[in-house]
Amino acid sequence: MSAPSGNPIPSAPPSYEEAVEINVNYPHPYPVPGHGQYLDGKGMNPPPHMGQPPPANNPITVQTVYVQQPVLFYDRPVQMCCPSCNQVIVTRLSYDAGALTWLSCGGLCLVGCIAGCCLIPFCIDALKDVDHTCPKCSALVGSYKRL
Repeated sequence: MSAPSGNPIPSAPPSYEEAVEINVNYPHPYPVPGHGQYLDGKGMNPPPHMGQPPPANNPITVQTVYVQQPVLFYDRPVQMCCPSCNQVIVTRLSYDAGALTWLSCGGLCLVGCIAGCCLIPFCIDALKDVDHTCPKCSALVGSYKRL
């Protein structure tokens, strides 16, 4: 293949240095700064900053803060970090008569269960409040109130 009208066909693409150098044959629509020169948006060099000290090289200290999410206590054991002994534990549950237990007892009395049947709510853990304690240090870490 021959090149039309005497223009030679290049045998390889230009090298990186040839591709990025500024071609002086083509005019640029914006001014090109020389080495070490900076231009502001209007094509002029900005004025030097006089009377201002150079920025200080102060060391930056970083402090990492761990935030523990609030633990929600229900009627199931919870895995958590004990605030007393700082150990990872699974809480031990204990059941105590609470407002729901007493209201259930009073409701059964009103219905007519007076002969001891009104005491059945005191035997049912699902009607009692739950206390969560640490199995290692026996500290009370939380409680769940039914009402």
